[in-house]
Amino acid sequence: MLIVIILIKEIQLLPSDQNRMTRQRKVILEELKKVTTHPTADEVYEMVRKTLPRISLGTVYRNLETLTEFGLIQKIEVGTSQKRFDGDIDRHFHVKCVSCEKVFDLPQNQVKEPAFQKDVVEGVQIVNYSLHFTGICDTCSTS
Repeated sequence: MLIVIILIKEIQLLPSDQNRMTRQRKVILEELKKVTTHPTADEVYEMVRKTLPRISLGTVYRNLETLTEFGLIQKIEVGTSQKRFDGDIDRHFHVKCVSCEKVFDLPQNQVKEPAFQKDVVEGVQIVNYSLHFTGICDTCSTS
């Protein structure tokens, strides 16, 4: 029941019929919300093909951009060649392993959010920020 309520809320966030919640977008969003692995677009494509076998990689890329644009998913750019995507839109931070390049959520209680003075840069009002960490994951550090 909770999932239905969330999906209704998400449908209402899309501003026009042109950008409605299509079946393809819904499946992509559902698959992203199931995982915490922060998949690449290619990985999302492989996940979605189990439900929509005829979907194209280009369609997945376009829909990931649309879902990001409307704030329904996060696009994570952490210095790797491929962008990663996160179905968790609540504010949280990420850490990327410099060895395997996997991206992990950082527990919120372990990081204090930066505090900004009103005018950090003259003439600019900060409206959002991105902060990520790099390290070596347990799997890579033991191998």
